[in-house]
Amino acid sequence: MSAGLVEVRDLAKRFDVSAPWLNRLLEGKPRQIVHAVDGVSFAIERGRTLALVGESGCGKSTVAKLMVGLHAPSAGAVRFDGEDATQALASPRGQGLRRRLQMIFQDPYASLNPRWSVHDIVAEPLVEHGIERDPVALRERVAGLLASVKLGAADAVKYPHQFSGGQRQRISIARALATEPEFLVCDEPTSALDVSVQAQVLNLMKDLQRERGLTYLFISHNLAVVRHVADEVGVMYLGRLVEMAPKHALFSAPRHPYTRMLLDAIPDIHLSGRARTPVQGEVPNPLNPPTGCSFHPRCPHANQRCKAERPALQAVGGIRVACHAVEEGRI
Repeated sequence: MSAGLVEVRDLAKRFDVSAPWLNRLLEGKPRQIVHAVDGVSFAIERGRTLALVGESGCGKSTVAKLMVGLHAPSAGAVRFDGEDATQALASPRGQGLRRRLQMIFQDPYASLNPRWSVHDIVAEPLVEHGIERDPVALRERVAGLLASVKLGAADAVKYPHQFSGGQRQRISIARALATEPEFLVCDEPTSALDVSVQAQVLNLMKDLQRERGLTYLFISHNLAVVRHVADEVGVMYLGRLVEMAPKHALFSAPRHPYTRMLLDAIPDIHLSGRARTPVQGEVPNPLNPPTGCSFHPRCPHANQRCKAERPALQAVGGIRVACHAVEEGRI
């Protein structure tokens, strides 16, 4: 495997959520900026899966949209196979790059056009990219894509409302595979599905990865799902990466206090009796984030340095963690 198919360097995205100019003038309100993603860096090796986890609002889905060009970054860069993807996607040569990276969206009920047949939905990327235009060959290609996600060729004439949630997500996967991409961004692809259906879709995605050599960025808040699919896990909090580690290292010996709280929130079905720290407090307002380490208001190990100085993501014992307490050996 060649390393670093996808590389993200100091990626940031800021959204202006201010009131209209006249309202600010009359009411004396300042402009308000949300730092949805704030200096995120990681790399994904070819054929591997990186999962990003964290509470709602931590910036996971914004990272996903930045990766495929649905948002333009405020700072930083996304490199794909050595090329600046942000610049490429905004230029005429972006069409070729879009064939190589695709996205599976969170809600299969919203991401499929209800007025289009399954054939039209799956065939659209083939037509738009000029891969296949002959009607007969197009039908055969669509039938093959549907078969790859365990659906029948007869399903091509049906419409999305005739399918269950899991089947709709399979259609979304077939559409994403149409251009034979190398990299798939999966934005919580199973969160809208029943648990039994989640397992089927996840197993399908793992089979497709083995067969096609796909590379995944997997966004999720479900740690059980992440444990099943990921090779490496990044934990996000308020737009920043606080820990990055191989899956087995993160689940067996989490270092950052926030990661420990997330894992302690999982029900202990084995009744191991291990001491558990419940998740404290609420996620701070992103319009007014805490100074220093953004997690310090909820952290049982915080001290004055944590309140004043923002920790950098540093390598500690084979993993990367942004925590003064870990760096100083207090944990």
